[in-house]
Amino acid sequence: MKVIEHGKQNSDIIMLLHGGGLSWWNYRAEAELLSDRYHVVLPILDGHAGSDNDFTSIEENASRIISFIDIEYGGSVLIIGGLSLGAQVLVEMLTQRKDICRYAIIESASVIPSKVTNALVGPTFASSYGLIQKKWFAKMQFRYLRIREDLFEDYYKDTSKISKYNMIAFLKANTAYEIKPAIKRSHVQVRIVVGGKEQKKMLRSAELLHKMLPGSRLEMKDRLYHGEYSINQPEQYTKELLEMIIQ
Repeated sequence: MKVIEHGKQNSDIIMLLHGGGLSWWNYRAEAELLSDRYHVVLPILDGHAGSDNDFTSIEENASRIISFIDIEYGGSVLIIGGLSLGAQVLVEMLTQRKDICRYAIIESASVIPSKVTNALVGPTFASSYGLIQKKWFAKMQFRYLRIREDLFEDYYKDTSKISKYNMIAFLKANTAYEIKPAIKRSHVQVRIVVGGKEQKKMLRSAELLHKMLPGSRLEMKDRLYHGEYSINQPEQYTKELLEMIIQ
């Protein structure tokens, strides 16, 4: 597994899992803010630029990260955060291992399958995949995602390296993922975050997660769209992450 690390001299480990189609730079600003006190680990999810493995499933990616934590960090870390696809992987990690971390931040995780969207992923990307290599198309997608401007070159460089196979694989997994009853056994203190401007499906997913995770806290960021919390507000994200730890 390929990871980017900040603050390796520190003992308490914070792991942050990027969104689908993005990469470790999703959390670069947070890592820089936290690295004086914490060892921040930014895995590259399977199937993404720089990864050492094709994407197979959310479940398998979660298992690989758990194995990495077992080998490198003795079976658990202080906190894990995840956005979108990364948040789905985090949900699955909490399902597979009830004490994989002490705290978790689940941001914009879809846990309700969408059969119609899932069926359209393959045909849509099979016909339009070539556009991903075009800078004008990347800029259009980038603006649609509302990612802050200084990340465009990272976004364009990495999305253009994702194979058609992997792009379709993780998008299909993203639209098919469903929460499992075993997550109720989790011992982790969880914050569930969702943007108030997100699709209704995302709001329903956040509510379902809150219901199934005992003791979790649900927060709606009223004016934010999908991903804007961790990507565009790293200072606020970091501040609230630290507040969660020291409570």
